[in-house]
Amino acid sequence: MGTLKDSWPVAELDAVRRLRVIARSTPGTGFAEQLIDAPFEQVWALASDLENQLPVMITDIGSFTVTSAAGERLEARARSPLGLRARFDVVLRPGWCLMQSRFVVGGMAAVAEGHGTRFAFFGGLRLPGIRPAGRVLHPLMSSLGARALQRFTDQLAAPGGG
Repeated sequence: MGTLKDSWPVAELDAVRRLRVIARSTPGTGFAEQLIDAPFEQVWALASDLENQLPVMITDIGSFTVTSAAGERLEARARSPLGLRARFDVVLRPGWCLMQSRFVVGGMAAVAEGHGTRFAFFGGLRLPGIRPAGRVLHPLMSSLGARALQRFTDQLAAPGGG
């Protein structure tokens, strides 16, 4: 007799689909994805440079500094242009990045698709009692996510991008 895992009738989800599930099941978040006409290696090399990319993609981050790393688990400090600070726990592996602080959650995922890369970005707030406001916040957070994704793809399209 096989194990439950062997018989469980659920398909494996790729990184983008997993991120989509997390975003849609987390209140107060927005999600954006796009098929990018660039190879996975180029897209992920740029995306996984968190210290340089997050301040470009997310204008509320003035700096993002990795303070420790143990394999795929990182700890980082973010600072806003106004001086607000947050400590983030990060899981970073090829095609997958999930980050959370006390009040913020976010992530990126990428998978090769044809000759390009499907890339996704999500982010939002982790506040007590946010679920009732989730429907109101979703359009705002999705708009912010779409702008972050656009800033990322603009860099890839720029001469010498990525």
